[in-house]
Amino acid sequence: MQTTNAPLAAPAAALHVDRPLLGALLMLGFCATAPLIDVGSKLATRSLPVAEITVARFVVQGALMLALALVLRIRLRLTRRELALTIARAALSLVATIAFVGAMVRMPIADALAIGQIEPFVLMFLGWALLGESVGPRRILASIVGFGGALLVVQPGLANHGLSAILPLITAVSFAGYMLVTRQLRSLAPVAQQATTAIAAVILGAPFMWLLPESLGGGAIWPQGAAWSYLGGMGLAATLSHIFLTYALRLAPSALIAPLGYIELASATLLGWLVFGDFPAAMVWAGIALIVGSGLYLIHREQLAHRRPQTPAVPPP
Repeated sequence: MQTTNAPLAAPAAALHVDRPLLGALLMLGFCATAPLIDVGSKLATRSLPVAEITVARFVVQGALMLALALVLRIRLRLTRRELALTIARAALSLVATIAFVGAMVRMPIADALAIGQIEPFVLMFLGWALLGESVGPRRILASIVGFGGALLVVQPGLANHGLSAILPLITAVSFAGYMLVTRQLRSLAPVAQQATTAIAAVILGAPFMWLLPESLGGGAIWPQGAAWSYLGGMGLAATLSHIFLTYALRLAPSALIAPLGYIELASATLLGWLVFGDFPAAMVWAGIALIVGSGLYLIHREQLAHRRPQTPAVPPP
């Protein structure tokens, strides 16, 4: 799963924001490729354990990003601070991925992704609780509405699949933490971030293939036949989607980019229907509407806050 969020996810030290059309096209590229990660993962779960699928995704992504970093001669050597943050980033990404792949074993992709769309609200809460960021009552209300929408999506899943429907919530919380850590890694180039995080995720995740019981997604099975293409396609889609997202946020204003992120939900729904025959129920559509509506409102409030002129400090007489 690859969720995006409002301007909260945009790099603070963004490059020149002067190519909005290219940025929007790159964001559409993200929305088209990110759901392919989920499709590949779900297809692979038919024959492979969840932990193995997750590790394989990072192996492919790490190899591709490492090769790109070496070709571009991008710095990969990490300071102690960067190493600690990279390990934390990898651990959070690993948890988010395992939880989401585990959810898709029993849930439609669109349902799981819709629940994961509460991540911007979780990120806002964590920013307030951990970083002391200002959060107004309107944003709190929008978050409550968005979480209510997530509950509407979760409710049918709980009835049909039990506690597995909670897994996308774990993904949302983990990915929000991942974004907070990413904010602290601005000294590292995006390609280097992806390469080193993927390598760390492989090192951290590989033992769980043997430590986790099979009932929780553990185990290691040598892939056969089409499983190789599922794993390779999943890793390639993860690499491309991350590149699209990173550079979209650098080339276009976040006010333009953030709302386009919800197109991922539409493309995931379409792919889920075409590949697996899954189509959200009426209650799920109602929850999706609440999540998207409140998310767009949160984006709007963030933009107003960023545009509001700061009152200069008055020097003492």
